[in-house]
Amino acid sequence: MKKILFKGCGTAISTPFDKNGVNLKEFEKLINFQIENGVDAIIVCGTTGESSTMTEEEKNATILSAVKTSNSRVPIIAGTGGNNTLKVIENSKKAENLGVDGLLIVTPYYNKCTQKGLIEHYKMISQNTSLPIILYNVPSRTGVNILPETCLELSKIDNIVAIKEASGNLSQIAEIAHLCGDNLNIYSGNDDQILPILSLGGLGVISVLSNVKPKYTHEMIQNFFAGNINKATSMQLDAIPLIKALFSEVNPIPVKSALNYLGFDFGIPRLPLTKMSSDKEKFLFKELDKLN
Repeated sequence: MKKILFKGCGTAISTPFDKNGVNLKEFEKLINFQIENGVDAIIVCGTTGESSTMTEEEKNATILSAVKTSNSRVPIIAGTGGNNTLKVIENSKKAENLGVDGLLIVTPYYNKCTQKGLIEHYKMISQNTSLPIILYNVPSRTGVNILPETCLELSKIDNIVAIKEASGNLSQIAEIAHLCGDNLNIYSGNDDQILPILSLGGLGVISVLSNVKPKYTHEMIQNFFAGNINKATSMQLDAIPLIKALFSEVNPIPVKSALNYLGFDFGIPRLPLTKMSSDKEKFLFKELDKLN
């Protein structure tokens, strides 16, 4: 059985920007809010954190802030993926030195690669860090899909412990679970598929929803694990309108609007992402108020 980094709700946390860069004070405020409301892990500098528009210095400062603010209360997992294997290794070593508990590594994008390339990419990264690695499969963004057979090969590597599955393909996820068993833990990468993936043996979610509803998302999963399946199912279904609103524009545009609405000062996304359109924002706020 592979190491379990966390079981339950991991928040793919947003990054607040202001005119000076990353607003670390506001970032720490959100981390404390997350932990106080029961989340089981924090994932920093991922897609929702807009890592693609952050400087190396900003990433390092944000990761260090998360580690210090958590103070070992929950695991901190850093997104260090990219399409340059040597650069991913460099970033992963930096994150390890900053004290994170694990790495989330997305598949290479733009230059893409074959399934053989994926195996060699992740194998080389794994050989250069002692940290546990979560694979991140999100073909809608990267143009690359980690096939179940590739997951099986990667699961044979000791410190590749899990996959964040955001392909949306439940048949594929079932095949991964069948082939890999306890050698590759599975986390949902889609908030609207938390319960289906848990039913296939998944351990939880790496969530956008939990930025704004941490207690709700945590309790949904805990209800499932406690055997309260009907309650967990109704919570999943009740959350669908809000989840839909959170993805009505490209993530993390809506979640930043939602955080601002809740009283945090997260600013607006960095270009090429833009502020949320007013009509969709009104719908988002309405659904945010409805879900209790």
